[in-house]
Amino acid sequence: TMLFLLTFLLAVFPVVSTKSPIFGPEEVSSVEGNSVSIKCFYPDTSVNRHTRKYWCRQGANGLCTTLISSNGYVSKDYAGRANLINFPENGTFVVNIAHLTQDDSGSYKCGLGINNRGLFFAVSLEVSQGPEFPDDTHVYTVDTGRTVTINCSFSPENSPKMKSFCKKTDQSCELVIDSAGTVNPNFKDRARLLIPGTSKDMFKVIIDHLKPSDAGMYVCQAGESSSADKKNIDLQVLEPEPELIYGDLRGSVTFDCALGLELANEAKYLCRVSDKTCDVVINTLGKKDPAFEGRILLSEDGNGRFSVLVTGLRKEDAGHYLCGAHSSGLPQEGWPIQAQQLFINEETVIPHSRSVVKGVVGGSVAILCPYNPKESSSLKYWCRWEGTGNGRCPLLVESEGLLQEQYEGRLALYKEPGNGTYTVILNQLTTQDAGFYWCLTNGDSRWRTTLELKVVDVLGEPSLKVPQNVTAVLGETLKLSCHYPCKFYSYEKFWCKWSNKGCSFLPSHEEGPSQASVSCDQSSRLVSLTLNSVSKTDEGWYWCGVKEGQYYGDTAAVYVAVEEATGGSRHISPTHANIAPEEEVIESSVNENENKAILNPRFFAEEKVVEGVRDQAHENRASVGVGSSDGQRGSSKALVSTLVPLGLVLTVGAVAVWVARVRHRKNVDRVSIRSYRTDISMSDFENSRDFGGNDNMGASPDTQETVLEGKDDLTNTGDITTEPEESKKAKRSSKEEADMAYSAFLLQSSNIAAQVQDGPKEA
Repeated sequence: TMLFLLTFLLAVFPVVSTKSPIFGPEEVSSVEGNSVSIKCFYPDTSVNRHTRKYWCRQGANGLCTTLISSNGYVSKDYAGRANLINFPENGTFVVNIAHLTQDDSGSYKCGLGINNRGLFFAVSLEVSQGPEFPDDTHVYTVDTGRTVTINCSFSPENSPKMKSFCKKTDQSCELVIDSAGTVNPNFKDRARLLIPGTSKDMFKVIIDHLKPSDAGMYVCQAGESSSADKKNIDLQVLEPEPELIYGDLRGSVTFDCALGLELANEAKYLCRVSDKTCDVVINTLGKKDPAFEGRILLSEDGNGRFSVLVTGLRKEDAGHYLCGAHSSGLPQEGWPIQAQQLFINEETVIPHSRSVVKGVVGGSVAILCPYNPKESSSLKYWCRWEGTGNGRCPLLVESEGLLQEQYEGRLALYKEPGNGTYTVILNQLTTQDAGFYWCLTNGDSRWRTTLELKVVDVLGEPSLKVPQNVTAVLGETLKLSCHYPCKFYSYEKFWCKWSNKGCSFLPSHEEGPSQASVSCDQSSRLVSLTLNSVSKTDEGWYWCGVKEGQYYGDTAAVYVAVEEATGGSRHISPTHANIAPEEEVIESSVNENENKAILNPRFFAEEKVVEGVRDQAHENRASVGVGSSDGQRGSSKALVSTLVPLGLVLTVGAVAVWVARVRHRKNVDRVSIRSYRTDISMSDFENSRDFGGNDNMGASPDTQETVLEGKDDLTNTGDITTEPEESKKAKRSSKEEADMAYSAFLLQSSNIAAQVQDGPKEA
């Protein structure tokens, strides 16, 4: 029973499967004796290119009998008059059938698979009997909207007589135009009768802007009654056969329209057929359907040809379209049109990507752009869609170094992650950056995609914080710090130097005195960049960022200017403008050979807390100096009068114990400004908000979280719990310690000398 059920499910599964990705013409018509070519599309995959293609006829019993296949099979009914050709490079195959008969009318399928229950598309073929005309009938076949010129001959004796052109009806022949100037109202401004030059045997009837209702039998006549010259005309006005266009969901397609040189100066349009109307999608007068906002362009070559490119295809884009021309930019009956039928393959190989990306003012976005993985060497581009006029998309950056000047330092294109995806990073966002952008390559045009960038102007700051501008000094050391919030704690942090070819990562450790190094103090959530022996080539833009594997997240940019050393205190960052003058002097005296880029001037507010401690430390040092000078003057006599080996040993031991106790007590009360500036870390503050930081940056709920493309589940928004740090011990220089020990020794020696004044006066 189970085996039977499994067999049944496998048999019916192809029938109940989702919408087939095979596409072809819904209806095909012809007349007996003619031939047809039926094109069928299939998804461009390796399996589809090599699998069996077939054309079968649907029977009343539900079975589809194979008539021809790509395996070489041809039924006896098709022998010698049909073939099937596969075009794997285009994802199509064509069935050609010649010598049609009315018996060929019926329902067919073109499809792929080892049997006829696989993927297919239903096609209706209708073969009609050709019309029977009188022997002297001339047939004119013209497309809707075009112009026809009909030649009517006559004998010389009818040269001076009336010429006319009429349309046959059931009972009579209704006049269209004659040589006396009479014109039927239905043909007003469309029909003309001309007698060329000195011709004595022919006149012409020209009809413009043909309509389907103009089709029928006509009669040319010169003269009257039985001696008149008559000629039968069959005018066939054909509706345009739709050109089939195969598009992939999220991909792009191009509608190509060639209307003729006579329409070069008319306004062009593309409209979408809906019931009995055709709604304009775009025209050259600036009209655009809001449903296509940000993803459509119209371009024309001036010779009556134009094309419409649509990206970011959606399921609802499938349907019938018409392209045409008219001075109003709107569809008009009797004007040339071309028909297009768009099919959307929902089983697309183009990966899903975000259609809307959000950022905050001053922040950044990282955008993944797809491309055909078979074309890894293709050039990658990023352009911004402009909706004015017909629309245009000027390039902003490309993978070989092209960059628009106004995006210097804030836009980069990475070929990573590769294998079908590249990354575009835009930082220092402004509200003017909001709009639509396109991802392009010079390869497979079907992979063009579009997205909308929204920039929110909210209170708060970007996730990553760096100095705005920094001035470094030639030959000295520069240290840049970048603060990141807890949610990026587990991500890889990096610094890189920007150029128009991207942002080159800096090494993660020191490789020499002229090299840069990157270190991360995780306890203070800082990632720092150090440039040793700054040179002029170090000038430029630097980015701080986070990433997970090859997927990029937030970035922040800082510009570093390099100047020659000057006297006095140096301003290495505009943030120093709020620092008190005495603090600048202190910083210079602490370390004159190091540049530091300060994240925020409020860092210096904490220094006022230790001003009193600093002053007290200087006072203690001064008092120790006075005491030691007095002790030194009295110690010479004491040492001379107490040079007893045993006393000397005891004295040295007592001094050592006393020095250790003094050092311990002094370390508690004494703070070195140099040590404070060097060792203070972000963890010394309660949290980042003390100096203007905010892990959530005050963004809206849509923008608070930075999501790495393809790595949504990696974002960590929780706070990082850290163990309390031990209180930092003040550091002393070796000179300070030596001074204190020597002063203490002299004081102790003076005390010992006072205790032995009653001893012997001479050695």
